[in-house]
Amino acid sequence: MKIPIYQVDAFSNHIFAGNPAAVCPLNQWLPDQTLQAIAAENNLSETAFFVRSGDHYELRWFTPAVEVDLCGHATLASGWVLFHELHEPGDRITFQTKSGGLTVSKRGELLALNFPARPPLPVQACPGLVDALGGKPEVILAASDYLVVYPHASDVKTLQPDMAGLSKIDKFAVIVTAPGDTCDFVSRFFAPAQGVPEDPVTGRAHCTLIPYWAKRLNKDMLHARQLSKRGGELYCQMLGDRVEIAGRSVLFLKGEISLSSSPI
Repeated sequence: MKIPIYQVDAFSNHIFAGNPAAVCPLNQWLPDQTLQAIAAENNLSETAFFVRSGDHYELRWFTPAVEVDLCGHATLASGWVLFHELHEPGDRITFQTKSGGLTVSKRGELLALNFPARPPLPVQACPGLVDALGGKPEVILAASDYLVVYPHASDVKTLQPDMAGLSKIDKFAVIVTAPGDTCDFVSRFFAPAQGVPEDPVTGRAHCTLIPYWAKRLNKDMLHARQLSKRGGELYCQMLGDRVEIAGRSVLFLKGEISLSSSPI
């Protein structure tokens, strides 16, 4: 069996930046263990698989270790592949996922994700969280992930977390954030227990970041940067109980996976 594969750098306008995602279009679903094995072999933060179903696509995402319920950059990459490589007509694609219906729409040279908002709430952090992160955060909140707020962008940029310590937290992942110097806000994202020590640019994190910063800054249109080594740029909008996360993407490679010798 041959499976097409594309690797797209999402939330960037040039290769070797943004967040690389593998995208595999399928004619029908393969066994879960095969999907997980492909994601582990790719060894990227996420591999996306989609199957057409009527007027939409079913979409799933896998890290090298687990299937996840929401992933932004691999959804953006999937939309890019459908529009630019598979020549999907129209200006909007609908995906059905474990997080419900998601869309990718054309916005000039950008593609925009429409995702559910996940506003953070005050929380008692699990023991060891701050020690594992380092620095002196101002506040700790949480939705699906922890949101840890620091005073300055430089605090976020210079963090050197203890990944072994972070792998023991009681949430899926940790988002760290601060006001930006040249944008509205900055962030980083750590999920070592899920096989992703630091994610380069994280769409799902912005489902929580956008509600927080929209309220704090009293504005619905926001410009964000993720301060990983690769870096990424996001254009965000608060839309009630939804958020819009837009960015650019660029193709790095395309080819095919051969499963002819697979034991699975």
